[in-house]
Amino acid sequence: MTELQVFFFHFAGGSHYSYGFLKDHLPAQHHYHFLELPGRGRRFDEELITDKNKAVLDLLEQLQVIRNKDIPYVIFGHSMGALMGLWLTFKMKEMGDPPGYLIVSGTAGPGIEEERDEKIHLMDSATFKAKLESMGGIPEEILEEEELFSFFDPIIRADFEVVDPDNFTEGGIKIDCPIYALMGDEEEHHDKIKNWQRYTKQQLNKKIFSGNHFFIHEHPEQVVEVLMTCSKEVTEAQPKTH
Repeated sequence: MTELQVFFFHFAGGSHYSYGFLKDHLPAQHHYHFLELPGRGRRFDEELITDKNKAVLDLLEQLQVIRNKDIPYVIFGHSMGALMGLWLTFKMKEMGDPPGYLIVSGTAGPGIEEERDEKIHLMDSATFKAKLESMGGIPEEILEEEELFSFFDPIIRADFEVVDPDNFTEGGIKIDCPIYALMGDEEEHHDKIKNWQRYTKQQLNKKIFSGNHFFIHEHPEQVVEVLMTCSKEVTEAQPKTH
């Protein structure tokens, strides 16, 4: 089977560890790369980024270092990672090396959230915790232990500032590869998942799972199944070499 690379972009407050729950389900023949922004995980000693353009450039630099142009690749991003994935797909298209597929989850895409008045990263502590609890995905012990939560608080707030809906700059983006969008049926705006069609000249595939914003944790096998379906389509489209 043809090899390919898969680049994962984490959600707000996440790191390169965020997709650990998928690893037991990922086929061995492909190459998986779990990128992360500064200020967490293996990059804990680096300064957090709160600017979207800087976050995109940081991830772009990482991707270019790892990228093997002899094989195709796909991008997978959840929530903030989906927005980063859209930007990276656009940037890589401009550089002549676009991915074969963009897979996004946990969001109906740019242009929907900006209808909100609230800025999550500026919420007071109690409101911020309640917001995170409603979204799911963060263990209760982190939300309940003040010292533990104080460690993650600035990381999560920085990431939410990166994706501040008031900073909507994706209006002119149109990528050339297909998009596969995934959302949970308890997520706000899951009925607007077709919004992703605005950002691609190719087809939009979509699937709604049961669950909240972090439905991916409840359906790892099905998420990988979607990823492998897209990967197979990309590898089969590659010219045969003899």
